[in-house]
Amino acid sequence: MGYLAAWKVLEEMITDFRKRGMTVPADVINDLRSAKTLINVLRADPTRIDTRQKVDEYLRTVESYLVSEGQKRFGTEYVDEWLKRLDEGSKRVFEEEEETRFIPGLPREQKWIRVRPSDELPLEKIMELADELGLSCDVQDDGCLLVCGEDERLKDFLKKMATRYGLRAEK
Repeated sequence: MGYLAAWKVLEEMITDFRKRGMTVPADVINDLRSAKTLINVLRADPTRIDTRQKVDEYLRTVESYLVSEGQKRFGTEYVDEWLKRLDEGSKRVFEEEEETRFIPGLPREQKWIRVRPSDELPLEKIMELADELGLSCDVQDDGCLLVCGEDERLKDFLKKMATRYGLRAEK
């Protein structure tokens, strides 16, 4: 299933809702963010069935809300168009689409990810795990942690983070 493509369609739908003056509840936005995080975890370790199931659950929850609210407020034709786009996106093979952004001061050969600390995964634990794996990290202005290093070490970091902290917290 093309999780990233489906995620992008749902994100676009939320953007369209907002353009039309509708507010989307925070829990729906959080589910979409959680899905994106787990999609990135799947990139590092595609064999994790439990992670796939969780991504499916988050995406279905967001889709259900958007479809029901879209139908109430904008009609069947509106929803049918979005469902068509979502269906097309879901049929795509899991792609390695990467969002490339320029981070000043990083060597070209280094990869990076941003991690947002939470109650389940505090900043200190993330930094400790990054240090264990020989990755560098920097706290950014928005409170996120920029973790950078070699591609394989980042994949190990994501695997260990998912194993230690990933799916313990339930809603």
